[in-house]
Amino acid sequence: MTGAKSVLYPLLAALCCAAFLYKCHFLRPGRREPGLFALLTALFLKGLAFALATPAVSLAVDEQLGISDVTALAIHVFGGVAFSAVVLVVLLFWAHPPEQAWPKARWRIGTTVIMMLAMLVLWITASSGSEARSTHYLLQNVHRPVVAAYSLIYVGFLLVALVEIARLCWKYAEVAGEPWLRRGLRLTAVGAAIYSVNFINRTSAIVSVHLDLHPLEWEWVTVLGAGIGIPLIVGGLTMPSWGPRLSTQRMWWNSYRTYRSLSPLWRAMHQELPEIVLHSPASISANLNYRLYRRAIEIRDGQIALRPYMNPETAARTAKLGGEAGLAGNDLRAVVEAAQLKEALRAKMNKSPLAAESAGQGSPAPSELYGGDDLVSEAVWLSQIAQAFEHSPIVAASVNGRRG
Repeated sequence: MTGAKSVLYPLLAALCCAAFLYKCHFLRPGRREPGLFALLTALFLKGLAFALATPAVSLAVDEQLGISDVTALAIHVFGGVAFSAVVLVVLLFWAHPPEQAWPKARWRIGTTVIMMLAMLVLWITASSGSEARSTHYLLQNVHRPVVAAYSLIYVGFLLVALVEIARLCWKYAEVAGEPWLRRGLRLTAVGAAIYSVNFINRTSAIVSVHLDLHPLEWEWVTVLGAGIGIPLIVGGLTMPSWGPRLSTQRMWWNSYRTYRSLSPLWRAMHQELPEIVLHSPASISANLNYRLYRRAIEIRDGQIALRPYMNPETAARTAKLGGEAGLAGNDLRAVVEAAQLKEALRAKMNKSPLAAESAGQGSPAPSELYGGDDLVSEAVWLSQIAQAFEHSPIVAASVNGRRG
């Protein structure tokens, strides 16, 4: 497992470091944000622990300091006990106002300090009876009573903390108002549950050694649990910050696709009715919502301008063809409007408006000029008409049938 740890642990350290640097951008001078500060502390501690857990790094640090297994102590204290306790503090400040969160956080911090001091005392005691460095501190020394006690405190605290993290995250997610906060809490809960497998495995190692089994054979469980659990925890804790940006990007992409889908219909109208265009086409990267709004308005203006050229026979013929093809509701309405527009544009190009009475009969009713109550629904409806205008065989058959 040394090879796997040499690859995975630096990656996890880099992940924690990247998350730490990302969250640093949310620090504001003069603002006290205990939850953010606690989250930064947790990410720093876990990143430091994974850096020290990298086999080459831990060996170099032990040799440089001249203290065997000092990195093992740092990994367990900082990346295990302290990290899990600080994550609990983060959750408290997310769920409660500071005046309520501080009392709850203080006793957790106090308990954590006591556990860390107990581990330090046991580690010093164990070190006095051993000079050789261990490549797997817990597994190679758990047969010694003092290290077994150290291990029980370590894994016991972590198991309780991770279960509490999962419980609180799931509980708070049920009442969280923000969607991305809710998703982040649930992701953190899943990550904590998976990561707890590491410490269940460590607990079983204490028993395995006394049964003359070989717990090192199950070390892959620890690597797998960290490789899956930690990214989920880090991703979940930072998701409330970066998640909304994904929603914004998705909305932009949907608007972009809708804008592009309107192009065939808009170009056809622009060619025959250039007066409907307020501004010349510009880059859509600049204020896409405005460009989409303008395109929808221009298409509707064009539809109104084409009323004198619309033929009621086209609508009736298209409705009949669409009904025979199994279309109904908005799908049928879209092909009818598309066929009317295509026929009207052709009549406009040939400069052959209908008689006033006939035009009035063929004009869409005012309510038919609107596909939605807002820009999004209106643009989506117009894009459906544009798709039918460009690609529908029913529209083509109706218009060509008229010509024949």
